[in-house]
Amino acid sequence: MAWTADEAYGRDGAFLDGLDRRGEAYVVEIPPNAHVWMVKPKVLKAPPDNETGRPKKYPRLRSCERPPNEVQNLAIYSPAFRKQTPQNYRIKDTHRGSEVWEVRWAACYRKTHTDQLVSNQCTLIVARNVLTDETKYFLSNRVPGRDGWTLRQILRVAFGRWPIEDCFRETKEELGLDHFECRGWHCIHRHLFVTILCQLFCARVRQELSPSEDVTSGELLTTEQVRRAANVVVGSLNFPPRIREQLYREEADRQSYHARRNAQASRSHRKTRRKQLAKLGIDPDKIKSVPPKNTR
Repeated sequence: MAWTADEAYGRDGAFLDGLDRRGEAYVVEIPPNAHVWMVKPKVLKAPPDNETGRPKKYPRLRSCERPPNEVQNLAIYSPAFRKQTPQNYRIKDTHRGSEVWEVRWAACYRKTHTDQLVSNQCTLIVARNVLTDETKYFLSNRVPGRDGWTLRQILRVAFGRWPIEDCFRETKEELGLDHFECRGWHCIHRHLFVTILCQLFCARVRQELSPSEDVTSGELLTTEQVRRAANVVVGSLNFPPRIREQLYREEADRQSYHARRNAQASRSHRKTRRKQLAKLGIDPDKIKSVPPKNTR
């Protein structure tokens, strides 16, 4: 178990200090201009006996210590990354195909907001999407090879926000999470609870009525399809049976059309992505996989 968060929390040193004090593991995304040390600087706990002049605050870093560097510069110029051969990982499998990122990592140290000043050894991960060239930076207080942690497990946590973000996307685009008109904290919470309850209903209907979880089969229902079907059922409750049946048939035909279209689009996207990866000499079935086996 480990905490994960986006850049807003990754740049919050006090938040990370709190997790460290509680012994909690974390893997957070950090901005490109975040600063870390590749070599642990020395912290002076007390003034030397021969110190003269204006009193200084202790503990403090030695004056000869180098300042921390931006992670985006370390990824380019640091020997720890420059001399390292990137490893390709299949990060996730989407309807458009496999996403492959090349990964490099190195041990580092961050500045704390406590008297410790310098954190325990951390892991800096630089991940680049091989197709889009998007680069992400992650910081973890766990190091591969220690305490049973592996790089694959850390990456699984680092990229684990995708299903959560996908759930929020569904609630905003399909279920009206962003359609509230209220200002009170309690009102927002009530609207959030109702929206999540609707999402749970749609998820259970999808689970029970989808013959297959493979989008290319043409039998996978989406949240939008379930929501539209529910709207038709509720909206036609007071209609005569003949009109209800007609609306049901029209909606069933619409659902079949969208299912076939989604399946065809997914097959096309996957074929295109495989060709793009093949040009780079990458076979997603033969590289390391971050998602657990036998899951989607």
